[in-house]
Amino acid sequence: MLRLAAASLAGTAIEFYDFFVYGTAAALVLGPLFFPTFSPVAGMLAAFATFGIGFVARPLGSVLFGHIGDRHGRRPVLVASLLLTGAATVAVGCVPTYDSIGVTAPVLLLVLRFLQGLGLGGEWGGAVLLTAEHAPAERRGLWSSFPQIGPAVGFLLANGVMLVLSATLSEAQFASWGWRVPFWAAGALALAGLWLRSSLAESPQFLGIDDHARVPLAEVVRGHWRLVLLTAGALATGYAVFYTVTTWSLAYATERLRVERTVMLTCIMAAVVVKGALTPVAAVLGDRFGRRPMCLVGCTASALWMFPMVGLLATGEPLLMFFGFLVAMVAFITMFAVIAAYLPELYEPRVRCTGAAVGYNLGGVLGGALTPIVATTVARGDGVPWGVAAYLTGIALLSLGCFALLPETRPVRVVEAEATTG
Repeated sequence: MLRLAAASLAGTAIEFYDFFVYGTAAALVLGPLFFPTFSPVAGMLAAFATFGIGFVARPLGSVLFGHIGDRHGRRPVLVASLLLTGAATVAVGCVPTYDSIGVTAPVLLLVLRFLQGLGLGGEWGGAVLLTAEHAPAERRGLWSSFPQIGPAVGFLLANGVMLVLSATLSEAQFASWGWRVPFWAAGALALAGLWLRSSLAESPQFLGIDDHARVPLAEVVRGHWRLVLLTAGALATGYAVFYTVTTWSLAYATERLRVERTVMLTCIMAAVVVKGALTPVAAVLGDRFGRRPMCLVGCTASALWMFPMVGLLATGEPLLMFFGFLVAMVAFITMFAVIAAYLPELYEPRVRCTGAAVGYNLGGVLGGALTPIVATTVARGDGVPWGVAAYLTGIALLSLGCFALLPETRPVRVVEAEATTG
């Protein structure tokens, strides 16, 4: 289990590195380089629109790779998704800017971002299911949380590289070629991930299925459509909180508040470090107290914290901004640490790869794709952007209602064993 969990963590870290490095570049440089004829705000919105395309592609990747995962196994999904995402990310670093090839530049950016999202849409389902379906029932939350640590590691890698480049290069050097370096590095990371995954065994639950779904998506739509919609709505707030902190706030503080880029990256990265460290802790609590209660607590905390977080961000003071981000990340991981065990347990094994991944990635469209665009639009005026806080609170309340309608899934025999011991 340790070897499997470590390989899943490393793989998701690499895949999310590819996805996150684009978000950081979109917040910092892509607007002026690829949309120079736009105003600064319009350029930022256009860059965030290409960022959002990746989220739109993720459910489609879930359908494509979910079909492979439910028909042919979880393991092939891990290899194919990693190859696709890695190749697309390296290619982003090679795209000429608008000044060189005109409108073709943003079009290429859009296509490659779509391919990134397509690959990541398959990655999560494959990595989480392979770990969850190997794990013992009483520790499924803990072992399944390892792939959930991967996004934090990927984010720190992506922003760490950006931070070093920002601190060591001039503005002209960074805009000319420095921003491309993290994209080129994705090629080496993808090769390392393929090596790590080459020896993984197929899921025993998949091997135990006698009658595989012929068309998994059709079965999910026919028999689990309500569950997919509820999980998508439930997860929307986690995506909204995470990308508000890691993407929109970076653009807002550097452009509007004139906070140094290195200061903002440091504040955000420090909060994400704590989030990553607390992931297994929250997962263990999910094994002890249940998946749904943890999600309800995290969602409630998010709803209560959005106005304070936006107020702290608007001060432009590093310590206050960090505190606002920190509490938001703790609320986020209280939910998302247990999701890797929760979603697979909601679906039957024959359609699990498709159902769990589609629900997870539709939540990304609702919360991740739209949030930076909506927040940038709402925050155009002067003063504290309370409209952003109201928007985030509304999403949190929507997710709270969806979580309230979902059932608990912690294995019955674990609950019975605890009752007997007690």
